[in-house]
Amino acid sequence: MDDKTLVEHALKARSHAYTPYSHYAVGAALLTSDGGVYGGCNIENAAYTPSNCAERTAFFRALFDGHRDFVAIAVVGGSADKPASDWCAPCGVCRQVMREFCDPNSFRVIMGRAEGEPKSYLLRELLPESFGPQDLGKPDPQAC
Repeated sequence: MDDKTLVEHALKARSHAYTPYSHYAVGAALLTSDGGVYGGCNIENAAYTPSNCAERTAFFRALFDGHRDFVAIAVVGGSADKPASDWCAPCGVCRQVMREFCDPNSFRVIMGRAEGEPKSYLLRELLPESFGPQDLGKPDPQAC
């Protein structure tokens, strides 16, 4: 799947965002190694900490279905009442979740917008010197 198509999936997922507080809607589309795509949106809560980002929503859905091998994620975001026109980078918590399940040397993070070409980064570029399972003496989850 090309980057633009994955961004289109993220734009569709964004339409499900629940953002009554920030009014900043985010959508994500997670690509599995077998070609499946899992969408996610941000879901806010009045207490804030129970809120969940779009990227983690996509990961948790895929993990629940038994997937553990991921290729890329597309992320789009911006003011909820406008097309996704801002670059939307994953937050630190989402980057750490990606690191838990993905090889930082090959997993791609694609930032897209409603118009124009997407930008693509390797996870290691967005989370240098990352901390992962091997730092705790645990095997790499990709080897499981």
